[in-house]
Amino acid sequence: MRVLAVANQKGGVGKTTTAINLATALAANDESVLLIDLDPQGNASTGLGIARTDRATGSYRLLMGDATVDEALRPTFVPNLSLVTAEADLAGAEIELVGLEAREFRLRQALAPLRDAAPRFSFVLIDCPPSLGLLTLNGLVAADAVLVPLQCEFYALEGISGLVRTIEMVKRGLNPELRLQGIVLTMFDKRNNLSDLVAADARGFFGQTVYETMIPRNIRISEAPSHGKPVLLYDFRSPGAQAYVRLAGEVLRRERPTDQAAAT
Repeated sequence: MRVLAVANQKGGVGKTTTAINLATALAANDESVLLIDLDPQGNASTGLGIARTDRATGSYRLLMGDATVDEALRPTFVPNLSLVTAEADLAGAEIELVGLEAREFRLRQALAPLRDAAPRFSFVLIDCPPSLGLLTLNGLVAADAVLVPLQCEFYALEGISGLVRTIEMVKRGLNPELRLQGIVLTMFDKRNNLSDLVAADARGFFGQTVYETMIPRNIRISEAPSHGKPVLLYDFRSPGAQAYVRLAGEVLRRERPTDQAAAT
């Protein structure tokens, strides 16, 4: 089981969109996937069609130790994809976690039964909130690697430096196995020279850590959440959906290079 935290402290970069659609694309590759909505905004839950009134047990109770992962997860209408929703109480979790023992390890401990038992999920994706608080810290400590959506805008590279420093801090003090899995460029507009400049700067600084696949600005991606569907189910032929299919292929090649080599 591989646990990937989808994180960026900057909001509006396509983080939740990437978490939902990457999870769906991996599930479409016959991978068994669990998506954990750790963002108090609960957009990942909404994007998979779960109404706010139907989130009785989710990531808040999981963190507080009031529910096991088996009690918190639920199937979705996407085959092979399960979800832990974000309840309304998650908004206060940052304050409540401060006084708890092993506060940074709550999610890691909650997911331990999935690691210890026979494999049920090949991937667990954690949709972290747009901040570097205790919720994101729990996601990073629980993860094997971090996937960072990076918006093709002027301030994007400046903002990512704080996240990279946080990843290094977590690696040194809390989770030695954590690594930067990859950076995915989002909201790429080929008509805009700035997108090309940001992409070139990102590749120049981070090298092969940046995925070849870039997620384009696409109206279908924006429309899909209002229908409670990933864009792959809303309009599979759209450029946005096809980009996430390619991204899932790259993630699989990075996470399973030995398997990919054997297959070829």
